[in-house]
Amino acid sequence: MSERRYTEQEEALEIKSLRRIIAAYANYQDAAERDVKRYERSFKMLPPAHKELLFHLGLKYQRLRWCISMNAAFIMNMLEAFEPPFDMSQYVDVGDHDHPSHMHDHSHVDCTHSSGRGGCSTVSLSRSNSLLDEQHENLNEDAKAHGSSRETDNQKDEEDHMAGCSQPVGSNLGTSQGVDLSCNGDTDASTAAYCQDKDVSESSAVDNVTPRHCTGSLFKLNVPPIDVDKVRCIVRNIVRDWAEEGQKERDECYKPILEELNRLFPNRRDERPPSCLVPGAGLGRLALEISSLGFVSQGNEFSYYMLICSSFILNRTQEAHEWTIYPWIHSNCNSLSDNDQLRPVSFPDIHPSSAGITEGFSMCAGDFVEVYSEESQESAWDAVVTCFFLDTAHNIVEYIEIISKILKDGGIWINLGPLLYHFADSYGPDDDMSIELSLEDVKKVAYHYGFVMEVEKMIETTYTANIKAMMQNRYRAAFWTMRKNASRSKAQRPR
Repeated sequence: MSERRYTEQEEALEIKSLRRIIAAYANYQDAAERDVKRYERSFKMLPPAHKELLFHLGLKYQRLRWCISMNAAFIMNMLEAFEPPFDMSQYVDVGDHDHPSHMHDHSHVDCTHSSGRGGCSTVSLSRSNSLLDEQHENLNEDAKAHGSSRETDNQKDEEDHMAGCSQPVGSNLGTSQGVDLSCNGDTDASTAAYCQDKDVSESSAVDNVTPRHCTGSLFKLNVPPIDVDKVRCIVRNIVRDWAEEGQKERDECYKPILEELNRLFPNRRDERPPSCLVPGAGLGRLALEISSLGFVSQGNEFSYYMLICSSFILNRTQEAHEWTIYPWIHSNCNSLSDNDQLRPVSFPDIHPSSAGITEGFSMCAGDFVEVYSEESQESAWDAVVTCFFLDTAHNIVEYIEIISKILKDGGIWINLGPLLYHFADSYGPDDDMSIELSLEDVKKVAYHYGFVMEVEKMIETTYTANIKAMMQNRYRAAFWTMRKNASRSKAQRPR
């Protein structure tokens, strides 16, 4: 496919949107520091006797700052590896600092899957750990989100959109968390001892890594809370997909899918491996596991918050457990202990390039509907796997219709997930379309488009849950294996 040319107006909107996403990442540390200062203000309001009783909180807040600086060090190294598809010095104006309020974005406590408007780019991880980028046509994308509770933030439709996919740049990554870290703010004797024990200097970790495209104006942006939440969601998603701590959740969600694929495609051959598409691939672990089974696997994702991070993990990781983050520090609620809240998590638990992937593994950036509605995609896939994806649709019927269209006759559709429709709570002058069907109706639609149910059950699972928290949100997720019936699917095609 040939690359679509942007008009000047489209390019300006894409650059503005990309600048906002980068700004959200770049301002991670400042946003977290504001939270810590809020905790400290509340502590200062306590009566002296209560302060004395809770004297240890002063040290906890400094420990929080150190954890924040570690997370920021990873984020800045990730941004350093990201090569923007446009000249980011263009179209800089005051409007970039504004966030108008006539578009509904959706944020969920457990996770936020933002979306972007942009080009479909294929990012391939080869056995030699090289990154191959192939720019394809440019596509539109809509906002989506996952989790347990909803909140909306009104935004401009183009604000959360960008184009292009992350590409390799620079060589100063590696195990670069050996930079200086800091305990910011005033320190007492116990805090100083903690910082000395952690070998923390007075300079910030992120001072040593300033991505070329993170200009001063980006650091000065007033990043809205919903964008801050998206970045923190990515940190939690790293645990789900790439840390040992996320193994239980992966076993609940990914293992049943992998077992079905292994059962249904027993004769996988290197010379002609079956193909499998994974829409809503997130940070890419499920798509990689499917590739390791012997499939030509392609993950499709339109959240560039996700894509920037997945590309870094898949293509820039030098070894297992290379990075350490502190994913649970942003909530003081439902913690059994401070040590649980501040515990480190190392990742990735495996080295992606050493996972035995099948040649052709790729991640495609773009809106599922627009990418896979192309005529070239018709009857192109042996299997489609949807995990926590169906309810991201404005129109779930359209999703199912496209899945039927792109599968070969006799092809397999494996699904796992809830029906927490992401646009169900859209309110305002320009309400997003949201078709919200019961599970029974979803299955009826699938049967209409030629699918035959082969396996069906409910699976209890979580999504980016803190395994040591006092509260966890659990789903009774629908799991099924359906097969595309050749005669019935042909009968549904328009004449």
